[in-house]
Amino acid sequence: MNGGCTTYVARTIIEKIMDDYAIIGYPRLVRLNPNVPWKTRGNGALCLQVGKTRGNKRQKIGMIDGQEISCSPDRSLELSESQQENLARIVKETVETQARVDDENTNPGYVLLQEKPPLDFYWKVVTTVVNLDEVINLLHKHRAVYEGYKNKRGLIGATAAICWEPGDWTYELITYRPRQRWGTKRHVDARSVQHMDAKYPNTFDNYDIENHHNRIVPASPCPILYGIRGDSPDELVMASEQVKSEPIESWLVFVTNQGTDDHLQRKSIDQIKPYESVIVQGTVVEPPFTIQGGHVLFRIQDRTGIIDCAAYEPTKGFRKSIRKLSEGDIVEAYGGVREHPLTINLEKINVKQLVPLTIKVENPVCPTCGKHMKSKGTNQGYKCRNCGTSSSEPVLQEKKRSITPGFYEVPICARRHLSKPLKRMMKQSAVAAIGTSDTP
Repeated sequence: MNGGCTTYVARTIIEKIMDDYAIIGYPRLVRLNPNVPWKTRGNGALCLQVGKTRGNKRQKIGMIDGQEISCSPDRSLELSESQQENLARIVKETVETQARVDDENTNPGYVLLQEKPPLDFYWKVVTTVVNLDEVINLLHKHRAVYEGYKNKRGLIGATAAICWEPGDWTYELITYRPRQRWGTKRHVDARSVQHMDAKYPNTFDNYDIENHHNRIVPASPCPILYGIRGDSPDELVMASEQVKSEPIESWLVFVTNQGTDDHLQRKSIDQIKPYESVIVQGTVVEPPFTIQGGHVLFRIQDRTGIIDCAAYEPTKGFRKSIRKLSEGDIVEAYGGVREHPLTINLEKINVKQLVPLTIKVENPVCPTCGKHMKSKGTNQGYKCRNCGTSSSEPVLQEKKRSITPGFYEVPICARRHLSKPLKRMMKQSAVAAIGTSDTP
């Protein structure tokens, strides 16, 4: 009845420390490699920067039980040893009381560090499979206070969340339900979500109209009521006010790596490993085909090898675009790599170049007598019955392709947290030369 939620653990820690400590910057929600087989549902980790600030400047980031929650953009003053010990006690107590350690897939952990380890560790965790011994050695090197539970793999995500330095980033406003409603059916008006989606263009992945899927509402029985993702925290607050729902107990805005494609690596086919996410360019070597279950597969080849690509049934209408590919087309495949058999599970595809297709419009005309030739049989060419002239080719006409070059993505209902929507890709492409903004 009471599903676990990592963001709610962070929310509870904030509630416990907000009178004695300052939150520096937005809380961070960091999604990790989506392909590891032992991951939890969203494979996410949370990071809070906590301290004492020099200034009084504040940014509102949420509400908890009617009390405004703010963060400071200022750098933190160093905490005293007793303050650090008190903070560690609160974190430990909260994790141990709220983590669902009885869930076989849940292996929580927490890490407290005074200095940030190298950014490289974040990239390793979001793109590959990391050994637990590696993170333990890193934590010892940086004199961390930490504790892992069960198999302790939660320490990997916790450390990666601390290491993350946003290059590209988004925000998510998450609302929480009163405890007495946890595990009951959620009431979030779908029509109001559709109106919100249309009104606030800097939000994304809100509602899948074609598949009638309200994406902002989770399916699990966790404390979350809904979450709205977007590029502007101020717009997220306004968007949330448009959503009609059951009562909200609290809400917080997180800065995240969601919708950034941080998990993807450009590779040649011979470099691909299981459990990675890749971008691979290749030539389609056979027409797409459908297997039992409605999954659509095809193969691409580059100078180093051949690999299968799959649009599985949950990608719905995306499969229609894949079926329009033909042998010889050049594409970029974006997606996670399945181990057996080695297959790219498509998140989106960039059609780079289409081969011309031709269709037969009529039998060839005899150049001697002007009559249409007759077929001599399958693959045997044509022959004029009057004068005996032969030809191997019919009259052909180029066939109009039903697909055009460009990007195609899976629908919102099938999109992974880290996958960058085409909506964001096009926006970033349009403003790339205009300027930059400060990291949150």
